[in-house]
Amino acid sequence: MIFKTLFTLIAVSLSFSLFGQRSDIDNFRPYDKDGVNMFETPKDVDTEFDDIRLRIGGAFTQQFQGLSHENTPFMDSTGVANPLYGLSPGFNLATANLNLDVQLADGVALNMVTYLSSRHHPEAWVKSGYIQFDKLPFLKSSGLDSLMRYVTIRVGHMEVNYGDAHFRRTDNGNAIYNPFVGNYLVDAFNTEIGAEVYYRKNGLIGMLGMTGGEINGNVSDLDPNDVGSTATDDKLSRSPSIIAKLGYDKQVNENLRFRLTGSMYYTASSARNHILDGDRGGSRYYLVMSEPGARAGSDFRTGRYNPGFGDEVSIFMGNVFLKYNGLEVFGIFETGGGKGSTEVDTRNFTHIATDIVYRFGANENAYVGARYNTVTGDEPSGDEVSINRYQIGAGWFLTKNILAKLEYVNQEYNDYPATSTFAGGKFNGFMIEAVVGF
Repeated sequence: MIFKTLFTLIAVSLSFSLFGQRSDIDNFRPYDKDGVNMFETPKDVDTEFDDIRLRIGGAFTQQFQGLSHENTPFMDSTGVANPLYGLSPGFNLATANLNLDVQLADGVALNMVTYLSSRHHPEAWVKSGYIQFDKLPFLKSSGLDSLMRYVTIRVGHMEVNYGDAHFRRTDNGNAIYNPFVGNYLVDAFNTEIGAEVYYRKNGLIGMLGMTGGEINGNVSDLDPNDVGSTATDDKLSRSPSIIAKLGYDKQVNENLRFRLTGSMYYTASSARNHILDGDRGGSRYYLVMSEPGARAGSDFRTGRYNPGFGDEVSIFMGNVFLKYNGLEVFGIFETGGGKGSTEVDTRNFTHIATDIVYRFGANENAYVGARYNTVTGDEPSGDEVSINRYQIGAGWFLTKNILAKLEYVNQEYNDYPATSTFAGGKFNGFMIEAVVGF
Protein backbone atom coordinates (compact mmCIF):
# COMPACT_ATOMS: atom_id res chain seq x y z
CA MET A 1 0.00 0.00 0.00
CA ILE A 2 2.81 2.40 0.89
CA PHE A 3 4.69 1.69 -2.35
CA LYS A 4 1.49 2.15 -4.37
CA THR A 5 0.90 5.53 -2.73
CA LEU A 6 4.49 6.65 -3.30
CA PHE A 7 4.41 5.62 -6.98
CA THR A 8 1.16 7.58 -7.37
CA LEU A 9 2.70 10.68 -5.80
CA ILE A 10 5.78 10.38 -8.01
CA ALA A 11 3.55 10.15 -11.08
CA VAL A 12 1.63 13.25 -9.98
CA SER A 13 4.89 15.12 -9.37
CA LEU A 14 6.24 14.22 -12.79
CA SER A 15 3.05 15.33 -14.49
CA PHE A 16 3.21 18.71 -12.74
CA SER A 17 6.84 19.11 -13.77
CA LEU A 18 5.55 19.81 -17.25
CA PHE A 19 4.34 23.14 -15.86
CA GLY A 20 7.57 23.88 -14.00
CA GLN A 21 8.50 23.13 -10.42
CA ARG A 22 9.23 26.24 -8.36
CA SER A 23 8.90 27.22 -4.74
CA ASP A 24 7.27 30.65 -5.11
CA ILE A 25 3.74 29.82 -3.91
CA ASP A 26 1.72 32.92 -3.01
CA ASN A 27 0.81 33.52 0.65
CA PHE A 28 2.63 30.40 1.80
CA ARG A 29 3.84 29.41 5.28
CA PRO A 30 7.31 27.87 4.90
CA TYR A 31 7.99 24.46 6.43
CA ASP A 32 11.44 25.53 7.64
CA LYS A 33 12.66 28.08 10.21
CA ASP A 34 11.08 30.91 8.21
CA GLY A 35 7.66 29.58 9.29
CA VAL A 36 8.40 29.85 13.02
CA ASN A 37 6.06 32.30 14.82
CA MET A 38 3.94 32.66 11.70
CA PHE A 39 0.23 32.24 12.39
CA GLU A 40 -2.25 32.76 9.55
CA THR A 41 -0.62 32.67 6.13
CA PRO A 42 0.61 36.04 4.76
CA LYS A 43 -1.76 38.23 2.77
CA ASP A 44 -0.24 39.68 -0.39
CA VAL A 45 -2.28 40.43 -3.52
CA ASP A 46 0.50 42.20 -5.42
CA THR A 47 1.54 38.99 -7.14
CA GLU A 48 1.59 37.88 -10.75
CA PHE A 49 0.67 34.50 -12.19
CA ASP A 50 2.42 33.05 -15.22
CA ASP A 51 1.74 29.31 -15.00
CA ILE A 52 0.83 26.46 -12.66
CA ARG A 53 3.58 25.99 -10.11
CA LEU A 54 4.22 23.00 -7.83
CA ARG A 55 6.19 22.96 -4.60
CA ILE A 56 7.08 19.60 -3.06
CA GLY A 57 8.12 19.68 0.60
CA GLY A 58 8.46 17.34 3.52
CA ALA A 59 9.02 16.98 7.24
CA PHE A 60 10.71 14.27 9.27
CA THR A 61 11.26 13.73 13.00
CA GLN A 62 13.01 11.17 15.18
CA GLN A 63 13.11 11.07 18.98
CA PHE A 64 15.11 9.31 21.65
CA GLN A 65 12.91 8.91 24.72
CA GLY A 66 14.21 8.57 28.26
CA LEU A 67 11.02 8.73 30.35
CA SER A 68 9.89 6.88 33.46
CA HIS A 69 6.45 6.77 35.09
CA GLU A 70 4.73 5.65 38.27
CA ASN A 71 1.35 5.62 40.00
CA THR A 72 -0.17 4.50 43.31
CA PRO A 73 -1.14 0.82 43.10
CA PHE A 74 -4.18 -0.52 44.92
CA MET A 75 -5.09 -4.04 45.99
CA ASP A 76 -8.10 -6.01 44.80
CA SER A 77 -9.08 -9.68 44.98
CA THR A 78 -6.45 -10.60 42.37
CA GLY A 79 -3.62 -8.69 44.05
CA VAL A 80 -1.99 -5.47 42.81
CA ALA A 81 -4.17 -3.72 40.23
CA ASN A 82 -3.51 -0.89 37.69
CA PRO A 83 0.14 -1.70 36.89
CA LEU A 84 1.89 0.44 34.27
CA TYR A 85 3.62 -0.41 31.01
CA GLY A 86 7.29 -1.21 31.45
CA LEU A 87 9.23 1.70 29.92
CA SER A 88 12.92 1.82 29.06
CA PRO A 89 15.01 4.35 27.10
CA GLY A 90 14.92 3.95 23.34
CA PHE A 91 14.05 5.40 19.94
CA ASN A 92 10.46 6.14 18.96
CA LEU A 93 9.14 5.29 15.52
CA ALA A 94 10.06 8.11 13.13
CA THR A 95 7.23 10.19 11.64
CA ALA A 96 7.16 11.93 8.25
CA ASN A 97 4.95 14.23 6.17
CA LEU A 98 4.79 14.89 2.44
CA ASN A 99 3.64 18.42 1.52
CA LEU A 100 2.28 19.46 -1.87
CA ASP A 101 1.55 23.13 -2.57
CA VAL A 102 0.27 24.17 -5.98
CA GLN A 103 -0.30 27.64 -7.43
CA LEU A 104 -3.40 26.96 -9.56
CA ALA A 105 -4.20 30.52 -10.68
CA ASP A 106 -3.56 34.13 -9.76
CA GLY A 107 -4.21 34.23 -5.99
CA VAL A 108 -5.52 30.64 -5.91
CA ALA A 109 -3.44 27.90 -4.26
CA LEU A 110 -3.91 24.28 -3.18
CA ASN A 111 -2.36 22.69 -0.10
CA MET A 112 -2.28 18.95 0.62
CA VAL A 113 -0.43 17.17 3.43
CA THR A 114 0.08 13.40 3.53
CA TYR A 115 1.24 11.51 6.61
CA LEU A 116 3.76 8.95 5.37
CA SER A 117 4.31 7.53 8.85
CA SER A 118 2.30 8.27 12.00
CA ARG A 119 1.43 6.59 15.28
CA HIS A 120 -2.21 6.08 14.33
CA HIS A 121 -1.81 4.76 10.76
CA PRO A 122 0.85 2.33 9.52
CA GLU A 123 0.14 3.32 5.91
CA ALA A 124 0.39 6.63 4.06
CA TRP A 125 -2.81 8.68 4.20
CA VAL A 126 -3.92 12.23 3.45
CA LYS A 127 -4.19 14.49 6.49
CA SER A 128 -5.88 17.43 4.76
CA GLY A 129 -6.34 19.33 1.53
CA TYR A 130 -7.86 22.73 0.81
CA ILE A 131 -7.97 25.54 -1.74
CA GLN A 132 -7.12 29.06 -0.61
CA PHE A 133 -8.45 32.08 -2.48
CA ASP A 134 -6.62 35.38 -1.99
CA LYS A 135 -8.02 36.64 -5.29
CA LEU A 136 -11.07 35.76 -7.39
CA PRO A 137 -9.76 36.44 -10.91
CA PHE A 138 -12.30 34.18 -12.62
CA LEU A 139 -15.22 36.42 -11.51
CA LYS A 140 -13.71 39.45 -13.28
CA SER A 141 -15.21 41.96 -10.83
CA SER A 142 -13.33 45.12 -9.87
CA GLY A 143 -15.46 45.44 -6.73
CA LEU A 144 -14.56 41.94 -5.57
CA ASP A 145 -10.93 42.55 -6.49
CA SER A 146 -10.88 45.54 -4.11
CA LEU A 147 -12.58 43.50 -1.34
CA MET A 148 -10.17 40.59 -1.77
CA ARG A 149 -7.24 42.85 -0.90
CA TYR A 150 -8.33 42.16 2.69
CA VAL A 151 -10.24 38.87 2.42
CA THR A 152 -9.01 35.27 2.27
CA ILE A 153 -11.26 32.26 1.69
CA ARG A 154 -10.36 28.66 2.50
CA VAL A 155 -12.47 25.70 1.38
CA GLY A 156 -11.75 22.00 1.87
CA HIS A 157 -10.94 19.32 4.40
CA MET A 158 -8.55 21.33 6.52
CA GLU A 159 -7.03 22.07 9.90
CA VAL A 160 -9.60 24.37 11.49
CA ASN A 161 -8.37 27.72 12.82
CA TYR A 162 -9.54 27.49 16.43
CA GLY A 163 -7.08 29.22 18.74
CA ASP A 164 -3.44 30.06 18.09
CA ALA A 165 -1.87 27.03 19.80
CA HIS A 166 -2.27 24.86 16.69
CA PHE A 167 0.18 27.13 14.84
CA ARG A 168 2.93 26.21 17.37
CA ARG A 169 2.19 22.50 17.76
CA THR A 170 3.94 19.49 16.33
CA ASP A 171 1.94 18.01 13.44
CA ASN A 172 3.19 14.45 13.02
CA GLY A 173 6.49 14.86 11.12
CA ASN A 174 6.30 18.67 11.12
CA ALA A 175 7.87 19.67 14.45
CA ILE A 176 9.92 22.69 13.41
CA TYR A 177 7.39 25.31 14.63
CA ASN A 178 7.24 23.82 18.16
CA PRO A 179 10.09 25.02 20.43
CA PHE A 180 9.44 22.01 22.69
CA VAL A 181 9.08 18.29 22.01
CA GLY A 182 5.59 17.69 23.42
CA ASN A 183 2.36 19.47 22.51
CA TYR A 184 0.00 21.05 25.05
CA LEU A 185 -1.96 19.06 27.66
CA VAL A 186 -5.21 19.86 25.86
CA ASP A 187 -4.30 19.68 22.18
CA ALA A 188 -7.02 21.55 20.28
CA PHE A 189 -6.62 20.31 16.71
CA ASN A 190 -8.83 18.72 14.08
CA THR A 191 -9.32 18.47 10.33
CA GLU A 192 -12.92 19.10 9.26
CA ILE A 193 -14.74 19.73 5.99
CA GLY A 194 -15.96 23.28 5.52
CA ALA A 195 -14.96 26.86 4.78
CA GLU A 196 -13.33 29.81 6.57
CA VAL A 197 -13.50 33.49 5.56
CA TYR A 198 -10.86 35.93 6.85
CA TYR A 199 -10.75 39.72 6.91
CA ARG A 200 -7.40 41.35 7.72
CA LYS A 201 -6.52 45.04 7.67
CA ASN A 202 -4.01 47.16 9.60
CA GLY A 203 -3.30 44.37 12.10
CA LEU A 204 -6.95 43.49 12.75
CA ILE A 205 -7.94 39.87 12.17
CA GLY A 206 -11.46 38.50 11.86
CA MET A 207 -12.43 34.97 10.85
CA LEU A 208 -15.71 33.10 10.60
CA GLY A 209 -15.94 29.46 9.60
CA MET A 210 -18.41 26.61 9.34
CA THR A 211 -17.63 22.90 9.07
CA GLY A 212 -19.37 19.54 9.23
CA GLY A 213 -18.05 19.16 12.77
CA GLU A 214 -16.41 15.77 12.28
CA ILE A 215 -13.15 14.38 10.90
CA ASN A 216 -14.84 12.26 8.24
CA GLY A 217 -17.58 13.28 5.87
CA ASN A 218 -20.65 11.17 6.54
CA VAL A 219 -24.11 10.86 4.99
CA SER A 220 -25.52 8.24 7.37
CA ASP A 221 -28.95 8.89 8.88
CA LEU A 222 -28.64 9.23 12.65
CA ASP A 223 -32.37 8.95 13.39
CA PRO A 224 -33.11 5.30 14.33
CA ASN A 225 -36.81 5.88 13.63
CA ASP A 226 -36.24 6.57 9.93
CA VAL A 227 -36.63 3.80 7.38
CA GLY A 228 -33.25 2.45 6.29
CA SER A 229 -31.30 4.04 9.17
CA THR A 230 -28.64 1.88 10.81
CA ALA A 231 -28.45 4.14 13.89
CA THR A 232 -29.17 2.57 17.28
CA ASP A 233 -28.82 5.62 19.56
CA ASP A 234 -31.68 8.12 19.38
CA LYS A 235 -29.55 10.72 21.21
CA LEU A 236 -27.20 11.24 18.27
CA SER A 237 -27.65 14.00 15.72
CA ARG A 238 -25.38 15.95 13.41
CA SER A 239 -25.03 19.76 13.46
CA PRO A 240 -22.50 22.08 11.82
CA SER A 241 -19.64 23.52 13.84
CA ILE A 242 -19.13 27.29 13.99
CA ILE A 243 -15.60 28.66 14.44
CA ALA A 244 -14.79 32.34 14.95
CA LYS A 245 -11.65 34.35 15.70
CA LEU A 246 -11.05 38.03 16.43
CA GLY A 247 -7.67 39.54 17.12
CA TYR A 248 -4.88 42.02 16.54
CA ASP A 249 -1.37 41.25 15.28
CA LYS A 250 1.12 44.05 14.75
CA GLN A 251 4.86 44.48 14.30
CA VAL A 252 4.92 47.60 16.47
CA ASN A 253 8.52 48.44 15.61
CA GLU A 254 11.71 46.69 14.55
CA ASN A 255 12.11 45.04 17.96
CA LEU A 256 8.55 44.49 19.19
CA ARG A 257 5.66 42.35 17.93
CA PHE A 258 2.33 41.99 19.73
CA ARG A 259 -0.58 39.63 19.01
CA LEU A 260 -3.81 39.09 20.94
CA THR A 261 -6.65 36.82 19.77
CA GLY A 262 -9.83 35.20 21.01
CA SER A 263 -11.40 32.15 19.37
CA MET A 264 -14.52 30.08 19.84
CA TYR A 265 -15.73 26.70 18.60
CA TYR A 266 -19.32 25.49 18.94
CA THR A 267 -21.36 22.53 17.82
CA ALA A 268 -24.80 21.67 19.15
CA SER A 269 -24.45 17.97 18.47
CA SER A 270 -22.20 15.55 16.66
CA ALA A 271 -22.02 11.85 16.02
CA ARG A 272 -18.36 12.04 17.07
CA ASN A 273 -16.54 15.36 17.49
CA HIS A 274 -12.74 15.42 17.82
CA ILE A 275 -11.73 19.09 18.22
CA LEU A 276 -9.99 18.30 21.53
CA ASP A 277 -8.50 14.94 20.54
CA GLY A 278 -8.18 15.02 16.76
CA ASP A 279 -4.43 14.45 16.47
CA ARG A 280 -3.83 11.17 14.65
CA GLY A 281 -0.09 11.88 14.54
CA GLY A 282 0.02 11.06 18.25
CA SER A 283 1.76 12.31 21.36
CA ARG A 284 5.55 12.51 21.53
CA TYR A 285 5.51 10.83 24.96
CA TYR A 286 5.13 7.21 23.89
CA LEU A 287 3.20 4.86 26.21
CA VAL A 288 3.51 6.99 29.36
CA MET A 289 0.85 6.08 31.95
CA SER A 290 -0.30 3.21 29.73
CA GLU A 291 -1.19 -0.25 31.00
CA PRO A 292 0.80 -3.41 30.17
CA GLY A 293 -0.03 -4.72 26.71
CA ALA A 294 -0.72 -1.23 25.28
CA ARG A 295 0.47 -0.51 21.75
CA ALA A 296 2.03 2.75 20.60
CA GLY A 297 -0.23 2.79 17.53
CA SER A 298 -3.53 2.37 19.38
CA ASP A 299 -2.73 4.19 22.63
CA PHE A 300 -1.36 7.19 20.77
CA ARG A 301 -2.56 10.24 22.76
CA THR A 302 -0.63 9.42 25.92
CA GLY A 303 0.28 12.28 28.25
CA ARG A 304 -2.65 14.48 27.19
CA TYR A 305 -6.03 15.31 28.70
CA ASN A 306 -9.17 14.68 26.67
CA PRO A 307 -12.41 16.00 28.22
CA GLY A 308 -14.39 13.57 26.06
CA PHE A 309 -16.82 16.07 24.51
CA GLY A 310 -17.77 13.88 21.56
CA ASP A 311 -21.31 15.22 21.15
CA GLU A 312 -21.86 18.81 22.32
CA VAL A 313 -18.92 21.26 22.42
CA SER A 314 -18.72 24.94 23.38
CA ILE A 315 -15.16 26.18 23.97
CA PHE A 316 -13.18 29.43 23.99
CA MET A 317 -9.43 30.10 23.72
CA GLY A 318 -7.63 33.36 24.36
CA ASN A 319 -4.01 33.75 23.24
CA VAL A 320 -1.31 36.35 23.64
CA PHE A 321 2.02 36.45 21.81
CA LEU A 322 4.74 38.97 22.57
CA LYS A 323 8.19 39.06 20.99
CA TYR A 324 10.76 41.64 22.00
CA ASN A 325 14.11 41.11 20.31
CA GLY A 326 14.97 37.48 21.14
CA LEU A 327 12.50 37.09 24.01
CA GLU A 328 9.06 35.69 23.23
CA VAL A 329 6.07 34.86 25.41
CA PHE A 330 3.05 32.83 24.33
CA GLY A 331 0.02 32.24 26.54
CA ILE A 332 -3.16 30.16 26.46
CA PHE A 333 -6.34 30.52 28.46
CA GLU A 334 -8.90 27.97 27.32
CA THR A 335 -12.20 27.06 28.90
CA GLY A 336 -15.49 25.50 27.92
CA GLY A 337 -17.98 22.73 28.33
CA GLY A 338 -19.58 19.85 26.56
CA LYS A 339 -20.69 16.26 26.92
CA GLY A 340 -20.46 12.83 25.38
CA SER A 341 -23.27 11.11 23.52
CA THR A 342 -24.38 9.10 26.57
CA GLU A 343 -24.33 12.05 29.00
CA VAL A 344 -27.21 14.27 30.05
CA ASP A 345 -25.37 17.10 31.80
CA THR A 346 -22.52 19.16 30.43
CA ARG A 347 -19.07 19.15 32.03
CA ASN A 348 -16.39 21.86 32.08
CA PHE A 349 -12.63 22.24 31.90
CA THR A 350 -10.03 25.02 32.15
CA HIS A 351 -6.66 24.87 30.42
CA ILE A 352 -3.76 27.32 30.96
CA ALA A 353 -0.28 27.38 29.43
CA THR A 354 2.64 29.81 29.30
CA ASP A 355 5.70 29.53 27.04
CA ILE A 356 8.80 31.66 27.60
CA VAL A 357 11.47 31.28 24.92
CA TYR A 358 14.69 33.20 24.42
CA ARG A 359 16.32 32.98 20.99
CA PHE A 360 19.92 34.06 20.56
CA GLY A 361 23.01 33.79 18.40
CA ALA A 362 23.39 34.46 14.70
CA ASN A 363 19.91 34.77 13.15
CA GLU A 364 18.49 33.50 16.48
CA ASN A 365 19.55 29.98 15.53
CA ALA A 366 19.67 28.80 19.16
CA TYR A 367 17.12 29.06 21.95
CA VAL A 368 16.25 28.02 25.48
CA GLY A 369 12.72 27.89 26.86
CA ALA A 370 10.33 26.84 29.58
CA ARG A 371 6.63 25.94 29.52
CA TYR A 372 4.13 25.60 32.35
CA ASN A 373 0.87 23.83 31.53
CA THR A 374 -2.11 22.93 33.74
CA VAL A 375 -5.65 21.68 33.21
CA THR A 376 -8.59 21.12 35.54
CA GLY A 377 -11.61 19.17 34.35
CA ASP A 378 -14.82 17.47 35.41
CA GLU A 379 -14.83 13.75 34.66
CA PRO A 380 -17.96 11.75 33.67
CA SER A 381 -17.63 10.04 37.08
CA GLY A 382 -18.19 13.38 38.82
CA ASP A 383 -14.58 13.72 39.99
CA GLU A 384 -12.75 16.99 39.40
CA VAL A 385 -9.18 16.18 38.39
CA SER A 386 -6.14 18.21 37.45
CA ILE A 387 -2.84 17.68 35.67
CA ASN A 388 0.26 19.85 35.93
CA ARG A 389 3.25 19.79 33.61
CA TYR A 390 6.42 21.78 33.12
CA GLN A 391 8.90 21.47 30.29
CA ILE A 392 12.40 22.90 30.03
CA GLY A 393 13.99 22.80 26.62
CA ALA A 394 16.65 24.02 24.23
CA GLY A 395 17.09 23.93 20.49
CA TRP A 396 19.61 24.61 17.75
CA PHE A 397 18.91 25.26 14.07
CA LEU A 398 21.93 23.71 12.39
CA THR A 399 20.50 25.13 9.16
CA LYS A 400 17.10 26.69 8.47
CA ASN A 401 15.87 23.17 7.62
CA ILE A 402 17.45 21.14 10.45
CA LEU A 403 16.56 21.52 14.14
CA ALA A 404 17.87 19.60 17.16
CA LYS A 405 15.88 19.75 20.43
CA LEU A 406 16.47 18.66 24.01
CA GLU A 407 13.71 18.67 26.62
CA TYR A 408 13.10 17.70 30.23
CA VAL A 409 9.45 17.10 31.12
CA ASN A 410 7.68 16.49 34.44
CA GLN A 411 3.94 15.76 34.62
CA GLU A 412 1.76 14.99 37.66
CA TYR A 413 -1.85 13.75 37.91
CA ASN A 414 -3.96 14.96 40.85
CA ASP A 415 -7.27 13.98 42.48
CA TYR A 416 -7.93 10.87 40.41
CA PRO A 417 -9.86 8.12 42.25
CA ALA A 418 -7.80 5.37 43.89
CA THR A 419 -8.88 2.77 41.30
CA SER A 420 -7.72 4.89 38.35
CA THR A 421 -4.50 4.18 36.47
CA PHE A 422 -3.72 7.89 36.93
CA ALA A 423 -4.07 7.85 40.75
CA GLY A 424 -0.86 9.31 42.14
CA GLY A 425 0.45 9.25 38.58
CA LYS A 426 3.45 11.08 37.24
CA PHE A 427 6.08 10.77 34.54
CA ASN A 428 9.33 12.59 33.92
CA GLY A 429 12.57 12.39 32.03
CA PHE A 430 14.24 13.72 28.93
CA MET A 431 13.53 13.75 25.21
CA ILE A 432 15.90 14.34 22.30
CA GLU A 433 14.38 15.15 18.92
CA ALA A 434 15.82 15.74 15.46
CA VAL A 435 13.65 17.61 12.95
CA VAL A 436 13.95 18.25 9.22
CA GLY A 437 11.54 20.54 7.36
CA PHE A 438 11.68 21.84 3.80
